[in-house]
Amino acid sequence: MTDQPDLTSSIPTGSTPTGSTPTSTAPTGDTPAPPDLFTWEFATDPYPAYAWLREHAPVHKTRLPSGVEAWLVTRYADAKQTLADNRLSKNPAHHDEPAHAKGKTGIPGERKAELMTHLLNIDPPDHTRLRRLVSKAFTPRRVAEFAPRVQELTDQLIDRFATEGTVDLIHEFAFPLPIYAICDLLGVPREDQDDFRDWAGMMIRHQGGPRGGVARSVKKMRGYLAELIHRKREALPDTPAPGEDLISGLIRASDHGEHLTENEAAAMAFILLFAGFETTVNLIGNGTYALLTHPEQRARLQTSLAAKETGLLETGVEELLRYDGPVELATWRFATEPLTLGGQHIAPGDPVLVVLAAADRDPDRFADPDVLDLSRRDNQHLGYGHGIHYCLGAPLARLEGQTALGTLLTRLPDLRLAVDPGELRWRGGLIMRGLRTLPVEFTPVG
Repeated sequence: MTDQPDLTSSIPTGSTPTGSTPTSTAPTGDTPAPPDLFTWEFATDPYPAYAWLREHAPVHKTRLPSGVEAWLVTRYADAKQTLADNRLSKNPAHHDEPAHAKGKTGIPGERKAELMTHLLNIDPPDHTRLRRLVSKAFTPRRVAEFAPRVQELTDQLIDRFATEGTVDLIHEFAFPLPIYAICDLLGVPREDQDDFRDWAGMMIRHQGGPRGGVARSVKKMRGYLAELIHRKREALPDTPAPGEDLISGLIRASDHGEHLTENEAAAMAFILLFAGFETTVNLIGNGTYALLTHPEQRARLQTSLAAKETGLLETGVEELLRYDGPVELATWRFATEPLTLGGQHIAPGDPVLVVLAAADRDPDRFADPDVLDLSRRDNQHLGYGHGIHYCLGAPLARLEGQTALGTLLTRLPDLRLAVDPGELRWRGGLIMRGLRTLPVEFTPVG
């Protein structure tokens, strides 16, 4: 779970996406023209284009498919500085946006559903206050206590398809696992969790779903969360039980002087759910795909798992996050004053997007950055962000990624792609990077 949900500005279905527009950051002279960005070809493999930008235009102004102009930051050093720069606000109110761009820099439907007051859209001191309220739910100790439930969910999902010999790992495994896990953590009753799966599915399929489907799903989720908060408040015991769910904890904090409004509580629950599932879907999906297309690394990991070792699994998940992580671009930031990034002058109100996928393959920071090495040690990747907006749920994401990948490779040892890699399609969203489907085959097990 991160501060990084999949937002708007995706490539529209059935259309030819726009590339980057020439700007003052484009090179001159004998340097070749900038590569096209945000095409379907780019979505399949953005890394050559990011390598070009790192070398020739490390802070590059481009027009996004939504029409919004933004600065892309691609070098590791610049990215790390930008993520921690307090002159860049998370609050969309600082965006000097023309009328046509309003609503194109956030989660679809969040404005109408009054869900704007969450961790992705606020700055200190409100960010500090709200983050403190939920941080205790994601401590290493609390996550460790949750590990048996994550393992149970993982095994249950594999049990459903283990006898079939084939499955789409995205829809039947990578997608439901984090949904059910975060619902359990929040305190959504088991009988209601399939509704959340449906709403979340609409969000993650926003390109292929009905027009307005994302906004409707957000509205339904907002209504349900408001009702759930009311019901839990009515039934809340005087003293918390061990392992109390997160929504009850938010209510308790609100009722004991933390000044958490109903909208803030609903927005907090919403963003934890929304940010907490798609990142893990993509971590599992991208990670499995990387392992299946790097057989030597996959064999190393399976040998390690067979010996009951955990070290390579732990470093391996970090390497998968760096190599082809679930979050391609960090979420929106807006300049609150004039500043300079990578030699470029950023005006107040300008949107800035840190390209985590580019920074994490910067050869000035990582040796052989385009090589997948599960045993890589010096791996301070930015996949979970940096600074005060560092991923709140990183411990849970690591647990889910390690459990899912380790269990898959152990229980289905001959797992393999069921299609040619060239047939796979990547979702075209701006922020997230993930496969639409991942068909695999394996020897059926009873």
